[in-house]
Amino acid sequence: MKFNYFMPTRLIFGVNSLRKLIRSPYMPGTKALVVIGAGGAMRRNGYIERVIEYLDRRKIESVVFDKILANPISEHVDEGAGIAREHQCEVVLGLGGGSTIDSAKSIALMAANPGTYWDYIWGGSGGNKVAPNAALPIVAIPTTAGTGTEVDPWTVITKTQTNEKIGWGRDDTFPALAIVDPELMLSVPPKTTAYTGMDAFFHAVEAYLATISQPTSDMLALEAIGIIAQNLPKAVEDGNDIEARTRLAWASTAAGICESLSSCISHHSMEHAMSAYHPDLPHGAGLTLLSRAYFTYLAEKVPGRFVPLARAIGGDHDAESEKDAPAVFMHGLDRLIESIGLKEERLSDYGITREEIGIFAQNAFATMGGLFQVTPVKMSMDDVVGIYETAFS
Repeated sequence: MKFNYFMPTRLIFGVNSLRKLIRSPYMPGTKALVVIGAGGAMRRNGYIERVIEYLDRRKIESVVFDKILANPISEHVDEGAGIAREHQCEVVLGLGGGSTIDSAKSIALMAANPGTYWDYIWGGSGGNKVAPNAALPIVAIPTTAGTGTEVDPWTVITKTQTNEKIGWGRDDTFPALAIVDPELMLSVPPKTTAYTGMDAFFHAVEAYLATISQPTSDMLALEAIGIIAQNLPKAVEDGNDIEARTRLAWASTAAGICESLSSCISHHSMEHAMSAYHPDLPHGAGLTLLSRAYFTYLAEKVPGRFVPLARAIGGDHDAESEKDAPAVFMHGLDRLIESIGLKEERLSDYGITREEIGIFAQNAFATMGGLFQVTPVKMSMDDVVGIYETAFS
């Protein structure tokens, strides 16, 4: 075995742990840029007021940047970075879902470096430059259980002019501090709970299947899959079930750690291509709509890897053999999707058409081609087109 293990984030986890922001010795700086979404949920639920109050109590000034979209864009990264420089912020705090925390990471990088964000992107039309300065320290406070971005270095941003949605990251875009408080997730509506939970689920499944998986990522991935399969339906049905919310919060964080130690695979590349052109498509919805076609294709090629996955998802039947495992896993996946109310969703619900399939396939390879390299099957353009076609069936 050969692998690289680097996990520098200080994680504070548990109900009511947000209050630890008041005295945590791991919160750096004396002035913070606080990044939140444009939707207003952080204000409606009183979360931003609490964070500002806690920062005030420890003598940290705060400046709020509240323009982040559900599918964040590079223009807002550059704008937020300019505000951070203008106010001489020393730390960037992301409060909200994955898009907000991703944006906080990218803003933290650009607050310390010249040029535009896309100058430093690898792939697509990115400038492929190396940012000369380290990002500002990052604090991540997630309010959804989905992306795990609070414990990984990755940030996914879209360049709207070219419809490129690309993941990027390096060691200094790991958050210095992550506070995961399941109490902040009680306000998430059922549909969003379902989408974000499936995002975390696929992070775990993909990290397990990736060719660069390792013992720790395998262990955490299988644990996360089982937790999500058991608890996501409960949280969708009753958003106030704090036990289910807590378990899902841990599963999402565990799957995020898997992304640090292993990787997502081309399932994510294919979804990014769709939501780059259709930004109203929730990431978790896109992954779910592609999942049956994608994992059926993969299971036919590498059935042995699906034996532990089938056991983890809680299949009804014996999954001891390579012959049985793919069917058991797919049955468990279908059951999970149905139990959280996503069975009837279709790609066409989001304005996606068959005529775009060729564009999506080319975009997936051009912008997120690196994930195809760690997919356990060598995929051609025809393979990817075929999966998109099947997903429309």
